[in-house]
Amino acid sequence: MVDKLKKWLFKQPSRSKNGTSSEPVNDKKSTELSKELSGTLKDNVTLLKQEIGHSTDFILRCLNDKQGNPVLAVGFLQGLIDQQILTTLLEELTAGIRNGDLSDRNVESWLMDRIPIGGITCLKNEKALIHAVLYGQVVLLVEGSTKAFAASMSGGAKRAVEEPTSQTVIRGPKEGFTEDISTNIALLRRRIKSTELHFDSRIIGSYTQTKVSVAYIRGIADPEVVKEISRRLDSINTDSILESGYIEEFIQDGVWTPFPTIYNTERPDTVAGSLLEGLVAILVDGTPFVLIAPVTFFRFIASSEDYYQRYDLASFLRIVRMASFFLALLLPSFFIATTTFHQEMLPTTMLITLAAQRENTPLPALLEAMLMELTFEVIREAGVRMPRAVGPAISIVGALVLGQAAVQAGLVSAAMVIVVSFTAICNFVLPAINMAGAVRLLRFGLMLLAGLFGLYGVLAGLVPILVRLVSVNSFGVPYMMPLAPFYTSNMKDLFVRVPWWKMKKRPKMIGDVNPVRQATEQESFAEQAGEHSRDPMA
Repeated sequence: MVDKLKKWLFKQPSRSKNGTSSEPVNDKKSTELSKELSGTLKDNVTLLKQEIGHSTDFILRCLNDKQGNPVLAVGFLQGLIDQQILTTLLEELTAGIRNGDLSDRNVESWLMDRIPIGGITCLKNEKALIHAVLYGQVVLLVEGSTKAFAASMSGGAKRAVEEPTSQTVIRGPKEGFTEDISTNIALLRRRIKSTELHFDSRIIGSYTQTKVSVAYIRGIADPEVVKEISRRLDSINTDSILESGYIEEFIQDGVWTPFPTIYNTERPDTVAGSLLEGLVAILVDGTPFVLIAPVTFFRFIASSEDYYQRYDLASFLRIVRMASFFLALLLPSFFIATTTFHQEMLPTTMLITLAAQRENTPLPALLEAMLMELTFEVIREAGVRMPRAVGPAISIVGALVLGQAAVQAGLVSAAMVIVVSFTAICNFVLPAINMAGAVRLLRFGLMLLAGLFGLYGVLAGLVPILVRLVSVNSFGVPYMMPLAPFYTSNMKDLFVRVPWWKMKKRPKMIGDVNPVRQATEQESFAEQAGEHSRDPMA
């Protein structure tokens, strides 16, 4: 019955053996535009006008020769083109027509030689012509030619490279990805100057025509993982991809778990480091969030800053984050269970203090905690959605509601305010937002079990969570690796981080492709100095 309900709720379109859907989404238009271009300028111009011409942002200019006959047409979408380069192009084209050096035979070479831009491509069919216009290229149609030409002049409004807002660090690069996939690819190229860095691009979304690029380093990434990610991306048949979150839900493993199996980040240095460890990145045009796969649970606890500061401090902070994860998940439920069912576990002095605080509180501990947690979630959501100008006002109101006013009104006890506040702070310590969201969801379930059955209920809730954690995979990699299954080689960068010169091999994921990261004889200068120490008084 449960399986039938799951199939009904999450019914997927049937797919053929090659991974494509048997119910194409809006493929009729692509079939109609598969014809080759006409040799008449008038017919090609009519085609553009029929397909895009009714849109007010589409500009189509026809240039005439000395006799007044149209010989060249230029089409583009306003707002996606660099106006300065476009002006230079039109000047060159006009001069070429006046001088008579633009003919059908040498139009391609003429464009290559005279136009001061790169990226000119030849278009041979109607579909390619329409796509070039929609992707922000300037298309050139020549009278008597069955080919069109597309010049890349991307411009218009773009956000500059700024510091990422979701993953800030004290020490480390301040650059973040933008919404432009070309800029994001360049940011990765700037960090990994290797011919082995490869980008495999494709178009997904029949309406949005979103460019999606798979990045990996040949010789380090496992080819089977790259192949599997590419296969899942190619099997997506939808009309729109507006953010990488769409891609994540289509290709992720472990649908029936709140824990994320794909990592997302705004930081180019994080993606570059992941590629150098053999992982695969998925870049989506229109969003600064890049997906990384396959990943394990411990990837969401680590921060890129761990690798930029001393190993001892980084290890300490990583342990703090791990403790914060358990506190954010279990502290409210543990407090509810002990104060409701297991008072004997508390010291007498603490028990008397808590009992005095709760003497005038009308609600049981479970409802008290639920009320506080829901209030905090509402205030947090309001703080995220509100404009920055009124954001501080929300913080002040939230502090008053969750603070002394609620205690003085007798709605909640002071101890509960401390527990909920500390839990929220622990939740914010987690560097990955999607993992923090999973903890928030599970916390409500554990609180409910604690209020109904005490610590036995908390234990009953933890068992299926642990079972699910050890049973989930991320593109073939066990989610709790290297603990389950246990790999000693990966323990150097798990709960603590050993010095860089000790991490001679990459973390083992799938397969064993190029495991050596640095020379085996690499050692610290401190050890070298110990072997060749000199007498300072000499």
